[in-house]
Amino acid sequence: MKSSCDVIVIGGGHAGVEAALAAKRMKAKTLLITMDVDKIGYMSCNPAIGGIGKGQLVKELDALGGEMGKATDFSGIQFRMLNKKKGPAVWSSRAQVDRSLYLKYMKDAVKNIDILEGCVTELIVKNKIACGVKLKDKSSIKAKAVILTPGTFLNGVIHIGLEHFSGGRLGDPASLGLSDDLRSLGFNVLRLKTGTTARLDAKTINFSKMRKQPGDNPPVPFSFSTKKITGKQIPCYITYTNKKTHDIIRKGLDRSPLYTGKIKSTGVRYCPSIEDKIVRFSDRDRHQVFLEPEGLKRDQYYPNGISTSLPQDVQLKMIRSIPGLERAEIRIPGYGIEYDFVNPTQLRSTLETKLIENLYHAGQINGTTGYEEAAAQGFIAGVNAVLKIREKSPFILDRSQAYIGVLIDDLVTRGTQEPYRMFTSRVEYRLVLREDNADLRLSGIGHNLGLVSKKDYEKVVSKKINISNEIKRIKNTRGYLRTRGLSDEEMKQVEIELKYKGFIDRQSKEIENFKRIENIKIPEGFKYKGIPGLSSEIIEKLTITRPINLGQASRISGMTPVAISVLMVYLKRYKETLCKKRQ
Repeated sequence: MKSSCDVIVIGGGHAGVEAALAAKRMKAKTLLITMDVDKIGYMSCNPAIGGIGKGQLVKELDALGGEMGKATDFSGIQFRMLNKKKGPAVWSSRAQVDRSLYLKYMKDAVKNIDILEGCVTELIVKNKIACGVKLKDKSSIKAKAVILTPGTFLNGVIHIGLEHFSGGRLGDPASLGLSDDLRSLGFNVLRLKTGTTARLDAKTINFSKMRKQPGDNPPVPFSFSTKKITGKQIPCYITYTNKKTHDIIRKGLDRSPLYTGKIKSTGVRYCPSIEDKIVRFSDRDRHQVFLEPEGLKRDQYYPNGISTSLPQDVQLKMIRSIPGLERAEIRIPGYGIEYDFVNPTQLRSTLETKLIENLYHAGQINGTTGYEEAAAQGFIAGVNAVLKIREKSPFILDRSQAYIGVLIDDLVTRGTQEPYRMFTSRVEYRLVLREDNADLRLSGIGHNLGLVSKKDYEKVVSKKINISNEIKRIKNTRGYLRTRGLSDEEMKQVEIELKYKGFIDRQSKEIENFKRIENIKIPEGFKYKGIPGLSSEIIEKLTITRPINLGQASRISGMTPVAISVLMVYLKRYKETLCKKRQ
């Protein structure tokens, strides 16, 4: 094992895997430190990838050279395009995956990366620069950059009813000590909560009482490099809670950690526990439950929609009140988990921390929820860590370029008080930033970073040319879309571009206006104090956030149009003064 390396990645979850793979593929000496080498890339919650807004993240990650899309295609057992009845701006891919196959793929993907099984308890920081880590066994490893991706393990506490105990997820220990170290370095460490459902024995489920939900035929791959999904596809099933279910839950609330004050942190608003649903939506007489298979050979199902931290006896009664689950047996109980995260406004747009140079945070430590959000952040952190130590320009995607850009800009500019989840509604330019054109938008960037092969990039270039030529032909001849010589993907692109041309042109103009203000850069270390017309509150917000441009400044919570106008004028004068001095 190396006593020193270029990049250390702490944590072997979805963020950690993408960070380590990106760094390694950019030819950096990379070390991945994880508490369990057998659970690298493990899906702690439901065995699915994608969803509304999340599918776009995975497609973009794939176009840039990430791994999650390929892993999903390898292990996918049901693929569905969501929002298909709506316009292409909100089409989102989702796949049910085989949990074991996904884990197998990811473990194989990192086989050429140095991996150390251990627990990091402290960062080595000198002169506010991260330069290594200390482990629980008192050993230390030097590095030029450190990427922290602890998921829910950071000071994690698991709740099942009124019972609670330390853990990063059920069956795994929490990461202790690192939170205190981060606080000592000046980070604002906060607390969030998430949860999961019970896992059910497939042999005890009566699927005949449920509605079968098949996948798309043919299934559409996640990765642009996958020609066809060849794995076996199986259905999911839908059932519903009822009045009896709700009565059981209400009677059990006196033993719920959510409603007895045991859990004090904020949970996921868009994916609430079944207890929350019953209390907050008391007028609803039923809630949908998706029975999702965990694999082809795993006789276990995930009942998506009834995440809970109720006691096990209440969980069993609740589950058995649902049609089709009258004789269901629980293999693993549902549980809630509280964990530490760091206020993401303490990050730069590269995901490097503002307090400690060469330290990067990615995933749930930044307040996000979901495999997809974590993977996207891990990739960005991995790339930027390597670029930083090589003294190259940072890699930043803005809101007009990618969902990933929106995700990171939201976090570092506005922060979050609850687990952040990506949606299409968060994205201003979603008609341009569709998941189907992610390769056309981003593969060139991935190629320039050395993460997309020349062969794959040349395919994208050829695809662009074919699409462009066909659009020109149709415009010049007023003809019809021809099928000869174009692939299905190319024909789809031509059809969308022509059908929505007016809307796309309008959004493109909006992007031009966005770029104008985004291109007004704010110098590093710029002093706001003393600028006439800026209130003390505005100066404080700007000083804390340290926006990199006027566009980011305009998105800070509480920022006023007047303040932005004042800042624009002052920045112009500031730059004119600098130019005169240089002359």
